[in-house]
Amino acid sequence: MDVTKKKLEDAAAKNIISLQQADALYEFLGAQYQDVPRFTFTHVLYYLGGLIAIGAMTLFMNLGWESFGGAGIFFISLLYAGVGFRFSSSFAAKSMAIPAGICATFVVCLTPLAIYGLQQWLGVWPDESVYRDYHRYIKWHWLYMELGTLAVGAVFAWKYKYPFLIMPIAVTFWYMTMDITAMISGGDITWELRKLVSLYSGVLMISLAFWIDVRSHKKADYAFWVYIFGVIAFWGGLSSQHSDSELSKFIYFCINLLMIGIGVLLIRRVFVIFGALGSCGYLGYLASDVFKDSWLFPVALTAIGLGIIYFGVLWQKHEKSITEKSRLLLPDPLRELLEAK
Repeated sequence: MDVTKKKLEDAAAKNIISLQQADALYEFLGAQYQDVPRFTFTHVLYYLGGLIAIGAMTLFMNLGWESFGGAGIFFISLLYAGVGFRFSSSFAAKSMAIPAGICATFVVCLTPLAIYGLQQWLGVWPDESVYRDYHRYIKWHWLYMELGTLAVGAVFAWKYKYPFLIMPIAVTFWYMTMDITAMISGGDITWELRKLVSLYSGVLMISLAFWIDVRSHKKADYAFWVYIFGVIAFWGGLSSQHSDSELSKFIYFCINLLMIGIGVLLIRRVFVIFGALGSCGYLGYLASDVFKDSWLFPVALTAIGLGIIYFGVLWQKHEKSITEKSRLLLPDPLRELLEAK
């Protein structure tokens, strides 16, 4: 439920609360949610600046840095990390949790670059690859950088408890599943194997995100980024599977519908978005291939759509009683999570 100042003023106009109470309540709610990421101009500026800084030292790193050599890269990374940590501490002292969390995340994202520089400096780098390949190719020797990033990220997340710190941990975990597969397979990782690894690592990450959600939903949304990358990995691996079986394609459609249901239940839009994309893809396949020349298919699809709308009407009428009865059957932690949602 989105509580705005206009809605509180409307409530005051109907004498539900006084205008003074409306103003006081709005200020109270604003103070409660000042550290919760929202789509406001201030928060957009925070994340835009943070992502540009993080991207500059990760995805957009160029070959110019190689001229500094391993020692130069290592010490410059430490210098950058020190600056990021100083900014994070300064913002935290001013109770500005969001920019403090972004700056702390910047420090964690510098970890693989620092480890790369250290390995180059010590002469233990195994091949001719460079740092910018870290985000492009699957190689077993990225594991040292990934393990270091997970360690630093875990320490920062445990000490400072900023939800945004989970983002580099989730990305690194995703990278690591691929690189471990490359190590086990001797470096020969086929496209089919990549798809399966992405699928199962996505399932693992979604399960981990759900566990985090159940354990920490009363504190902050620590599961958000794990859900994001878990769903991307799972849905990407699932959607890239090839099959000539109509049954398997229908099962794919059902899984996407299930994702939409889970997204609505947990109020996680990422499930709904990707589930909707997969469902539309399957319906598009039916329209363009299976029922290419059938005039009846659009009619049947329209009827199904109207039937779903009618089901929504029935659900709205009985939602409260159905929800209350069904939640009584659930374990206490899960029931508390759903009630909080």
